[in-house]
Amino acid sequence: MSRLSAVLSSIAPVDPAMLDKAQARLDMLTKPKDSLGRLEEFARKIVAITGTERPRISRKIIFTFAGDHGVADEGVSAFPREVTAQMVLNFLRGGAGINVMARHTGAEVVVVDMGVDHDFNGVAGLIDRKIVRGTKNMRKGPAMTRDEAQRCVEAGIALAEEYASPGVIFGTGEMGIANTTPSSAIIAAFAGISPESVTGRGTGIDDAAFKHKIDVIKDALKVNSPDPSDPIGVLAKVGGAEIAGIAGLILGAASKRIPVVVDGFISTAGALVAYELKPAVRDYIFASHKSVERGHTLMLERMRLRPIVDLDLRLGEGTGAAIGISLVEAGVRIYDEMATFGDAGVSEQR
Repeated sequence: MSRLSAVLSSIAPVDPAMLDKAQARLDMLTKPKDSLGRLEEFARKIVAITGTERPRISRKIIFTFAGDHGVADEGVSAFPREVTAQMVLNFLRGGAGINVMARHTGAEVVVVDMGVDHDFNGVAGLIDRKIVRGTKNMRKGPAMTRDEAQRCVEAGIALAEEYASPGVIFGTGEMGIANTTPSSAIIAAFAGISPESVTGRGTGIDDAAFKHKIDVIKDALKVNSPDPSDPIGVLAKVGGAEIAGIAGLILGAASKRIPVVVDGFISTAGALVAYELKPAVRDYIFASHKSVERGHTLMLERMRLRPIVDLDLRLGEGTGAAIGISLVEAGVRIYDEMATFGDAGVSEQR
């Protein structure tokens, strides 16, 4: 049995009884019932995920997966592909948006090279899990072989297992020039809808480049004919190494009962692959925000996930996940630290 198969078989839906136990405590806290809205929802979900009636979040880790894309050669991004490697170094120096948001949230940033077309030569702080040196141009054929795609997923699983510990919460982020193109192709393939319905402007391309991007995705889907019933096949044909790593991290986290806060469009493409492989994985996922990328809403709807905030974000890197983690943690602290009516000697609501 492969590592992937073993993990898939180990993932089960959360226990509804734990949701009921969490609700019972929330109803005893010194507040009107349900008055803290979604913060209470987050607490219930953490209780169910961890299987612990009084959970604590003691460590926050945002994994930023990086990979290059051959389809960048088609001119679908406003930035050249060498920016992927340059931004990886920026992450490691602490100068990027994700570093600022992680410091604000009190989270660690773990930068993972899944498939950057660059030799980092052992640069300090970078986790080397390179499977490919960038994917191939999916407009002309499969982005990866099936073996490469599965190895990327299994590398993500291994990271989840390596960083698993009591009280940990994961966030996902990514970096990869042109990666909104494979992400759009992934939702189009799984949902069976047109690229026009799911494709956005990514880093801010103009009208001509936007039309060309849609044509590129149409060609990629036609050339590769991805089968939506075969998630690894979809990933191999029109995906990316960093998207696969995110899918694996989420699967590994679910198998270890670790909550995962997913960032925007590209991270959610990874979450969608994980969901298509094992639908029960949705119980372990928090959708941090609603991206301005039009395909993101369709991904979330397919997984029946409601985003925590809508701030018109589209940066990626894990910035939205950092915000989401802070709000999930707020819900857990309310649940754990707020006095009950009995503790405080306050009369209960009639």
